[in-house]
Amino acid sequence: MRIDFLKGAILAFLIGSSGVVFAQESEIDLLRTELDSLRSDYELRIAELERRLALAEQNAAVASNVAQQATAQIGADSASFNPAIGVVFTGTAWNYSGNPEDYFVQGFPYGGEAGPISEGMALGETELIFNANVDDKFTAWLTAALAIEDGEAVVEVEEAWVEATALPAGFGMKFGRFFSDIGYLNSKHLHAWDFADQPLPYQAFLAGQLVEDGVQVRWLAPTDVFLELGTEALRGEQYPSAGAANSGFGSYSLFANIGGDLGANSSWLAGVSYLDSTAIDRPSGDEDDPFLFTGDSRLTMAQAVWKWSPNGNWRDRNFILQAEYMQRREDGEYSGPELAPTPYKVDQSGWYVQGIYQPRQRWRVGARVDTLSSDNPGALFDGTLLAAPASDPRRYSLMADWANSEFSRLRLQFTRDEAGPDDDNQWGLQYIHSIGAHGAHSF
Repeated sequence: MRIDFLKGAILAFLIGSSGVVFAQESEIDLLRTELDSLRSDYELRIAELERRLALAEQNAAVASNVAQQATAQIGADSASFNPAIGVVFTGTAWNYSGNPEDYFVQGFPYGGEAGPISEGMALGETELIFNANVDDKFTAWLTAALAIEDGEAVVEVEEAWVEATALPAGFGMKFGRFFSDIGYLNSKHLHAWDFADQPLPYQAFLAGQLVEDGVQVRWLAPTDVFLELGTEALRGEQYPSAGAANSGFGSYSLFANIGGDLGANSSWLAGVSYLDSTAIDRPSGDEDDPFLFTGDSRLTMAQAVWKWSPNGNWRDRNFILQAEYMQRREDGEYSGPELAPTPYKVDQSGWYVQGIYQPRQRWRVGARVDTLSSDNPGALFDGTLLAAPASDPRRYSLMADWANSEFSRLRLQFTRDEAGPDDDNQWGLQYIHSIGAHGAHSF
């Protein structure tokens, strides 16, 4: 009996233990299944997160690239359209001992805009200047002049040209409307003049300044000294041309300039120019009843400039001496007030010499003498404005000016004019102020 009881107890224990084992194995299998499920779910989630991260990184890279391209394009557009803009204001207050309305120079009827400065207080030309690089091979310049004529405001295109900047072998080219490079003063803007008006030869032979439509080609020699040669083909619409002869190729010019340094204190420039013009009914004299010239006009010019400053420091103290000589030969015919078409052939000349001294910063003083002379065109012109003068027309000018900076200048000028019908004493004040950018002045 005792043996049976023991066997039964052992059997019951084994049965109970196997049940526990079976239960534990079932729980382990369940946990293992749940773990595998969680691992699979996490792997799917991680894969999805990795996919979304890769997509976000790709989109960010694309956006960054687009932003960089846009920024670069904006920068390029800003650089390509970044014009230098400037405005130059000028005005005068002028007094004459005679009547400037009756002014003329015997033997030299003025054309174009030549003539005395407006009497009394007057607003001069206001220049609007725009210039910028067109691209890597061209630059462009525009000067618009705002002026008052007969009490009304007018806007004129003074300059509008494009210049090639990448030509090889020292060549340069300009085309459009520009101041010709003949002579020394012709290419300089009014605000760069040392006196309020142009010398007599410029007024008589070029109506103040020659500005024309055309093309200019220059060559800068590869030499130690400055050597430049150039030529211009011009429309021939402006004085001393007229009528745009030869199908709009009415005049041409040639010029040559050479210069260099003399030690550390001095520099010099010399040059010659030639202008050949054809005129068709070129007006001069009285605007309402002008003389008309048709024929050929040939102008030869020579200039010399010497500049001095201690050790090349021009800001503190400097001196400039310059002179130009002009000779004109005209061959054609004149008609006009009480003058039937009459053959006209004459040689005329003119020159000026001026010196400008700056003894200290901001202050300058200067003196100029300018004169004209003419052959006698013949008895048929006696009693007219075209007859040779009894004596050579001449003027003497003194000036003093003060510049608070390179952007502002006030000038006082006195002129003894012995070129008109009566000797005249002229006093005047001039102001020149600029804002914004403006190009560097030439030598």
